[in-house]
Amino acid sequence: MRQISFNRRRLLKGAAATGFAAANLLPSGGFAQAKTQTINLQLGWLAGNNQIGEVSAKHLGYFEEEKLNVVIQPGGPSIDGVAIVASGRFEIGQVSSSPSLMLAASQKIPVTCFATALQQHPYTFFSLEKKPIRTPKDMIGKKIGVQATNEPVWTAFLKANKIDPSKIDKVTVQFDPTPLTTGDVDGWFSFITNEPNLLKVAGHDTYSFLLNDFNYPLVSEVYVVRKDTLSGERDKLKSLMVAEIKGWHGVIQDPALAANLTVTKYGKDQGLDEAEQTLEAKAENTLILTPDTKANGLFTITPASQAASLRTLKLGGLKLTKKIFDMSLLKEVYAANPNLKKSPV
Repeated sequence: MRQISFNRRRLLKGAAATGFAAANLLPSGGFAQAKTQTINLQLGWLAGNNQIGEVSAKHLGYFEEEKLNVVIQPGGPSIDGVAIVASGRFEIGQVSSSPSLMLAASQKIPVTCFATALQQHPYTFFSLEKKPIRTPKDMIGKKIGVQATNEPVWTAFLKANKIDPSKIDKVTVQFDPTPLTTGDVDGWFSFITNEPNLLKVAGHDTYSFLLNDFNYPLVSEVYVVRKDTLSGERDKLKSLMVAEIKGWHGVIQDPALAANLTVTKYGKDQGLDEAEQTLEAKAENTLILTPDTKANGLFTITPASQAASLRTLKLGGLKLTKKIFDMSLLKEVYAANPNLKKSPV
């Protein structure tokens, strides 16, 4: 059985120690044409499997076709990706946590979401398959590992499912899921794209359920931009989304190849495991490709999905409006490139 390693992307201690430099997704000197435009993509966290679509777009030549030089600016535990974009330092932000965007919007910070990669948030609770917790009600009377940073989500989720917190033995944990395998807890709060796959590669079968399937619908991996950037640099943003859509189509069509590109071309020095990255890509695909995106195209968010996300976040006390979302740019992209709307599978 393989030894379990820490989840780099979400482990705060590992994040603070790594200190990644900005990652230019294009090879040096490869795109020196006069018309090439640089776009800085600020992350809410460190670069990882959430950027597998960007990695694929680069190595399959889609950024080159659009004459773009895309530079990833990693985030981390002490970096507020939304605030950096709002300040105008970098053009675009990609944050896995849509609540951080919506918190900013509730404070009247001039940012908006113009695209989202995941139609369903990867928030999940999982347990070992030999002792499964199948529904929120099944958590009653059990020990559940919850990270301190996820307390607001935990509280709102219990509220959404009308569960008395006192009936669950909540254990404050970090991000390494070893306590689940040793029996110290019965269930674990996580992203379905991360820790369950980490354990699977290490030889532990798990059972997961998405919060999205139990009264907690929420979009994730949102693309954030200042409102004046959305209007003033519209053509550049359209070119980016054309390449992004093609890149994510590649991930959906061949997650193993996308994982290989991520590990061999970008993440080898980060200790990425190709088997784990392949599992993560496959898990992420189920959150990306939904009936809505099959009908409307990747990255789009329907009015119903927007409203559902807002209702979820209001459980945490945020006062929000639909003005947080602006799908007009994507509508223009798909109108000009109708073939991109076709489902990749």
